[in-house]
Amino acid sequence: MDEKAALAVKGVRQLVNIDEAVVVVADHTGAAKKGLEAAAITWDDGPNGKVSNADIVKQLEEESKKPGVVARNVGDVEKALAEAAQRVDVIYQVPFLAHAAMEPMNCTVHLQKDRCDIWVGTQAPTITQSQVAELTGLPKDAIKIHNHLIGGGFGRRLEPDGTILAVKIAKYVDGPVKVIWSREEDIQHDMYRPYYLDRLSAGLDAAGKPVAWTHRIAGSSVMARYYPPYFKDGLDPDAIEAAAEPPYALPNIHVDFVRVEPSGVRTSWWRGVGPTHNVFVVESFMDELAHATKQDPVAYRKGLLGHNPRALAVVSLAAEKAGWGSPLPARHGRGISVQFAYGSYTSQVAEVEVAADGSVKVKRIVCAIDCGMYVNPDTIEAQVQGGTLFGLTAALHGSITFKDGRVEQSNFDNYLPMRIDEVPVVETHLIKNAEAPGGIGEAPTAVVSAAVTNAIFAATGYRVRTLPIDTDSLKPSP
Repeated sequence: MDEKAALAVKGVRQLVNIDEAVVVVADHTGAAKKGLEAAAITWDDGPNGKVSNADIVKQLEEESKKPGVVARNVGDVEKALAEAAQRVDVIYQVPFLAHAAMEPMNCTVHLQKDRCDIWVGTQAPTITQSQVAELTGLPKDAIKIHNHLIGGGFGRRLEPDGTILAVKIAKYVDGPVKVIWSREEDIQHDMYRPYYLDRLSAGLDAAGKPVAWTHRIAGSSVMARYYPPYFKDGLDPDAIEAAAEPPYALPNIHVDFVRVEPSGVRTSWWRGVGPTHNVFVVESFMDELAHATKQDPVAYRKGLLGHNPRALAVVSLAAEKAGWGSPLPARHGRGISVQFAYGSYTSQVAEVEVAADGSVKVKRIVCAIDCGMYVNPDTIEAQVQGGTLFGLTAALHGSITFKDGRVEQSNFDNYLPMRIDEVPVVETHLIKNAEAPGGIGEAPTAVVSAAVTNAIFAATGYRVRTLPIDTDSLKPSP
């Protein structure tokens, strides 16, 4: 780096060079950014300098062919598959996702000889305090976390990495130092929702009901790193949530998990992890089975939910409120999905329009929720709207990709948020009961993608098995 050029920028005080970063300390953010540009840093790409998405997907494809750690095994799946009247085999994939919270990562630290004050918005103050104590050698009671509103968390601020970096920098700075990540740094050095590749097979009887169901999940384990005691015998309980126990009556079911850690890529929580990918996969595949047997997707699901009255109720309510079965114009479609996740039963119906150029317009989302006993329905409605749009953003646009060891996306021009003109009407309908309260904030994020992609199939006949939605595939054949 050109330290002399950086220090020549007005307002720049010093440069700090630590293991994983070069830091420009200045009087204000503008000077710091100019100083960083003037430093003209050249990096050693290291052992992961050639990692690409193609490498990661190839690794997942190969590893997913091997048996995994069993999450659930009921009945005799192999025998049921062999005797089934019809068999369906599919592969689904979901991408790495960044959090892209509106407030990028930032932290202010004042490290002194006998104490450390930290001003930060964090979802995990106790973990942060413990790791800062380990880094500095100070006792925990000498480390004061001044916790603020988080400016958008979604799991990103469960990770203390931004604070740890700021404390490392503060060791070299006399006085308080405010460390601010640029939008580009925030997106390119995030801890990402894992890339998953899933293999599923189902055997259907003569009436079209599934008599066998297998689901293999291959991907990273966040739990193994973040909560090691919960990662038992190679099984990540989060990675299999909403897959090991789908809401349907499946007499023979086998679900397993293959842990695959991509080289150099850090993975973490993303407004829930397991269900945000598993519900898309399970509900898309269930739709495929309904289509394979020429049955209505709502009626097909209802036929498998007789043992599960709460799941059956949300499916029925969502379909009723959405006007399921009423006529729609050409290249319009409705799709449904249902889940039990985060302690709540949720079903959504999406209504979409697919234009001739392949672009997708989600017109309406109807959500039915049984979250048990609730107090404030307005809060639930707000969470459903926000969580739905968060999941919808990912389904339509979200994908972090790697080339030559680097993240290709950098800002909102190529890691797109939803724009206001894309936002559909979101309706919320609650089922009132006295059951134990369940979660709300993450539930709509997980359930929405399958509802949308199933609606796309209804509109076009094209099945989306990889997210985000590839609009080029939705153009009518010439």
